[in-house]
Amino acid sequence: MYRFPNGGAKKHLALAVALVFVALVVLWLGIRGSPPESARDFEQCVEQVQTTPPSNDERGALLTDCSARFAGRRKAGGGYTYYDFMQDRKFDIAGPNPTAEERKEIDREYMGFLDAQRREAVSAELAKRQNEQLRADLESARQPAGPPMVLTPLASPPTAAKRPVDRSKSTRCEDGSLSCSWEKFSAALRNAFASSSKTKP
Repeated sequence: MYRFPNGGAKKHLALAVALVFVALVVLWLGIRGSPPESARDFEQCVEQVQTTPPSNDERGALLTDCSARFAGRRKAGGGYTYYDFMQDRKFDIAGPNPTAEERKEIDREYMGFLDAQRREAVSAELAKRQNEQLRADLESARQPAGPPMVLTPLASPPTAAKRPVDRSKSTRCEDGSLSCSWEKFSAALRNAFASSSKTKP
C-alpha cells in the first residue's frame, strides 16, 4: 500500500470527514430554512409560511425568500403584475416571474424612461439658463442710464460764403413798423443824393 509522507493520509481523511459534515449542515439548514417548495406563486408561498409555526425571525426570512423567488404578484382579475421600482411602474406578466422576453420588454421601457428623464433634465437646464439670462437682461435694463451721449461729427461741413446784404434794395416790410419807415426814408435820401450828383456838371 502507498503511504503518504508525513502523515498525509490522516490529513486527507480528516479533510474528507470535514467536507461531509459541512455538506450535511448545509443540507439540513437548506431544508429547514426554505419556504415550501410546492408554492406556485408569491401569494401561495406567503400562505404556506403563515400556516407553519416558525419564530418571528424565521418567518421574516421565509417571507423574504418568497419575495426573492417570485417577482410577480397576483392580480384580482387573473394574471400577474410586476412592479419595477426603478420606473415606479407596473407591468403585466404571464406568470409569477417575468419570462426572458418580458424582461427584455421591461428593460426597453426602462431605457426609454431614462432617455425621457435625460431629455427633461436637459430641457430644465436650458430653461434655467434662459431664465437667468432674462433676469440679467432685466437687471441691466433697470440700471440708471448714464449721461446722454453727445454725437460730434469728425469733420465739420464747409460753410457757404455769405454774400453781403445789399441794404440799398428795399425789402418788403410792413407799412406800420418803425424800421420799415426808416428804411424807406433812408432809401429815398440816397436816391435824391444820387440823382443830384448825376445832374451836377
